[in-house]
Amino acid sequence: MARVVIVDDHPISREGLAIRINSESGLEVCGEASDINEALRVVEETSPDLAIIDVSLKGRSGLSLIEMLKNRPNPPLMLVWSMFDDSLYADRALRAGAVGYINKQSASESILTAIHRVLSGKVYLSPEMSEVLLHRMVQGKQSLQVSPVEELSDRELETYQLIGHGLTTKEISDQMKLSPKTIETYRARIKKKLGVESMAELTHNATQWVLENG
Repeated sequence: MARVVIVDDHPISREGLAIRINSESGLEVCGEASDINEALRVVEETSPDLAIIDVSLKGRSGLSLIEMLKNRPNPPLMLVWSMFDDSLYADRALRAGAVGYINKQSASESILTAIHRVLSGKVYLSPEMSEVLLHRMVQGKQSLQVSPVEELSDRELETYQLIGHGLTTKEISDQMKLSPKTIETYRARIKKKLGVESMAELTHNATQWVLENG
């Protein structure tokens, strides 16, 4: 019996996924969590074979949790599921330590396939994203058209998302456990990469991006 932990800050999402997993022979949900601290505790207590992690968690990016778990002894396999487009987070999730990425919009048909593939020691990506990553490996990232947001580093993207949720520099520094000066540096880099002139414009764009992407 493979043991699975679900990390998602939406109770309804966790409940629906847990029902689907528990109905599958050979799988059982052994724990749930809504944020990073709770996830670390649950994984420590239950020692799951697999952790299914949402990118957007309360206050932090799921990528941070993946990195934390990867650096622990005997980490679980990690499968990311998210509302975000594959091109924005799939590559980041794999680099952080996950072995699969699935979009929630297609998860109802593919989630069990993804789980079994990851548990069997393979990587799971959508066919479309697999083609994109192979294309980047062969010809380089610049050979493909990407949005400016995709050019942000993981920490810059997390900062951008928190700006979009209305957090101040101090609040973001507390959430990310970084100094306010570092957050201000991220803000400046984000403005430059996105071609934004003012903080008001940056806040507006970040808010709109969060509304569109979750």
